[in-house]
Amino acid sequence: MSGRGRGTPYAPHTDAETAAMLDAVGVDDEAALFDIPSDVAFDGAFGIEPRTEREIREECSRIFGRNRDLVEFLGRGHYGHYVPSIVDHLSDRAEFLTSYTQYQPEISQGFLQALFEYQSMLVELTGLPIANCSMYDAATALGEAATLADRVRSTSGDAVLVPEHLREGKREVLANYCAGAGLTIETYPMDDGIADIDALGDRVGDDVVMVYAENPTVRGCIEERLAAIGDLASDVDALFALGSDVVSLSVLERPADVGADVVVGEAGVLGLPTAYGMGLGIFACREEYLRQVPGRLVGASEDARGDRAYTLTLQTREQHIRKERATSNICTNQAWVALRAAIHAATLGPSGLVDLANDCVREAADLADRIDELSGAVAPVHDRHHLREFVVRVDQPAPAIATDLEAAGFAVHVLDDHLLQVCVTDLNAGQVDGLVAAFGEVI
Repeated sequence: MSGRGRGTPYAPHTDAETAAMLDAVGVDDEAALFDIPSDVAFDGAFGIEPRTEREIREECSRIFGRNRDLVEFLGRGHYGHYVPSIVDHLSDRAEFLTSYTQYQPEISQGFLQALFEYQSMLVELTGLPIANCSMYDAATALGEAATLADRVRSTSGDAVLVPEHLREGKREVLANYCAGAGLTIETYPMDDGIADIDALGDRVGDDVVMVYAENPTVRGCIEERLAAIGDLASDVDALFALGSDVVSLSVLERPADVGADVVVGEAGVLGLPTAYGMGLGIFACREEYLRQVPGRLVGASEDARGDRAYTLTLQTREQHIRKERATSNICTNQAWVALRAAIHAATLGPSGLVDLANDCVREAADLADRIDELSGAVAPVHDRHHLREFVVRVDQPAPAIATDLEAAGFAVHVLDDHLLQVCVTDLNAGQVDGLVAAFGEVI
């Protein structure tokens, strides 16, 4: 179709074609196809006066200047680590920034190889042989794990079991996926910050399609009996999905060694600043689920000359295959973010990644000990090993203490009336003395 009449190269409809389509659906004009509230409908003017670049930059500076300058000791799934400058310098090269999906391997070998290396890093960290080349974030990866479990489980059932200590936003995203698949979500109890194995064992049955656990948990506790959770899931032919992140996986038990069928979580802890929303999802699984993996997989092959070459080996989303055969409608491209994570991981190297994770263990323990010495505070609440973060019990109301800490320049999480959560990484470790001093004053 050519761009005739009112059409454009992107919407090539003539007046007659448009009228015929409107008549077929029974409306008078295109506006009738949309129900836009009047208070947000475009009235023909944006009300934005034209300004010079310098004026706009000055105005933005004034707006950003109103933000509170807080030192964040926040975590619960969103973590910041120092990003080496090489990550910016390499990922900002034009051939990476301008690349979208690498449909044409003959001109995308560099990016395809980088994504292959990213997948290979996940395979090494998880011990599972299949890893895709990125998801939106940890929450959507968890949702995809649930729908995969529903497809591959051999017996009937619709229950997805998750820990009661699950971040609310992640739970809501999972609920959206489960609603479409006809799955239900149930929680199992926690015992001093980790899974209550006895209670989980009492609940697991033939109606369960997936059991999900996290290591570390959302409260920073190291899950101590992952193999037992895997055995409970295996006994009823349920999928065992484990949530983690690429830094933690460098020092924790390999998921494959504790019976995990699928690993989801965050890779954006490397290569990205803390964004509280923007992420990079991990999805790795056993080889028998290869054709059920959402998104894309990059594979290594050979070209006509016998040289090693890379290509998109498997693409199971509906844009590429028949809709009824698609595993997912995920359609964004996180490849550039995965590239940044791969560059960061390669820059650290295996020993550097382990050192970073061990620092997160040591610094969390040291900070908890210092807060525990203060009158009116107990830390950590859970008698477990911790990574990055821990819970503090305070005698005074936790919301009031958090407000006072904010006034002193520090941000922490409030969990309930007397529980706070504190997260320390290499980015804020230099501010620990100030946080402890502020804690001592406000409690």
